[in-house]
Amino acid sequence: MRGLEQYKNTVSTRIINIATIAVALGISSILIATSTSRGLQREIQNKTSAFNGHILVTLFENNESQISILPIQDKKSIRKKLKENKNLNRFHTIALKAGMLKNDSEFEGVLFKGVSSNFKWSSLDPFKIEGNFPDFSNSISKEILISEILSRKLNLEVGDQIDAFFLKNSTQNTPNKRRFKVSGIYFSGFPDIDNTLIYCDLRQIQKINRWDENLIGGYELFVNDFSLIQHTSDQVYNSLPSELNSVPISDRFSSIFQWIALFDFNILIILVVMILVGVTNMATALLVLILERSRMVGLLKAIGAKNTMIQKIFLYNGVFIMSRGLFFGNLIGLGFYFSQKFLGWIRLDPSTYFVVEAPVSLSSFEVLFINFFFLFIFILLLWLPSRIILRISPSKVLRLK
Repeated sequence: MRGLEQYKNTVSTRIINIATIAVALGISSILIATSTSRGLQREIQNKTSAFNGHILVTLFENNESQISILPIQDKKSIRKKLKENKNLNRFHTIALKAGMLKNDSEFEGVLFKGVSSNFKWSSLDPFKIEGNFPDFSNSISKEILISEILSRKLNLEVGDQIDAFFLKNSTQNTPNKRRFKVSGIYFSGFPDIDNTLIYCDLRQIQKINRWDENLIGGYELFVNDFSLIQHTSDQVYNSLPSELNSVPISDRFSSIFQWIALFDFNILIILVVMILVGVTNMATALLVLILERSRMVGLLKAIGAKNTMIQKIFLYNGVFIMSRGLFFGNLIGLGFYFSQKFLGWIRLDPSTYFVVEAPVSLSSFEVLFINFFFLFIFILLLWLPSRIILRISPSKVLRLK
């Protein structure tokens, strides 16, 4: 009997270890998937918003164009309506103009984005890699902010000057020429932005287009709660004159936002698969423990213990085993999170994922929610295999030797 007991203990120990490993791998996989998915979602969302705003207010004629075809009047009445929206954080005026940069041997087609002196340059701080932001506070500035990709293509450095050419209109062949000075260089990781976008003084665009100083291409709006962006956009649209449209960034870049929305579905799939694997292993371990302790169950029943109480004993044991798995799983998952956050050892292709390093984002609430949800589902589902205790007969198991 001693050899048999040793064999049983060995089998149950191995199964318990397998169940613990399964729980650890399950919770760590969920934490890793959640942190990377949330991080990538927020990084892409923040990058897209930093360079394009959350909501664009412009004429309907300009909706399908990257440039400001027709101007709108920057009126106090419009600004007042915008400020009345409670979810609006800030806004600034813009104008977009297509052009071409040319040095002695190279030229590149670009998109100039004119912004005013109240533009919040601090929103682009994470993307600036060299130099300073342009200063538009005084007279019309000739300083520009270009991307690292454009600086390499045109062999430009901070402080260099470059010629820019703009078409006047369809009937004039001679383009407008302006000479700008590179004040700073940025890198966003978005090819569509880095290959074309240049920041310049809004007054330069107004002068080139022969617009009055109160004519602009549109307003870029930034909201406090991004989850309410569609509702806020509708509110803004209803408060503005009929000729103006309000377009949220999720509509302007619908393909990108539909792509990152799929990450939530991926997390759900991983959550379901890991729970199924973990529950299967834990149920097996619990059944082995119950069968191995069948004589103890029979003895407890013989002295008057209720089935519910005996079930709780094995469930508590299962929770203890699962807690060990949760501990090691959190250790692995959070270890990955902090190592990636501070070391950035996983690199990505920016042309595909729009980021150089795999971003991670995980709140303490999400960690606690995942752990408690995991624990709750396990306890709920493990109650079913524990009902095998109801079929154990004291008279039969106590006769066994």
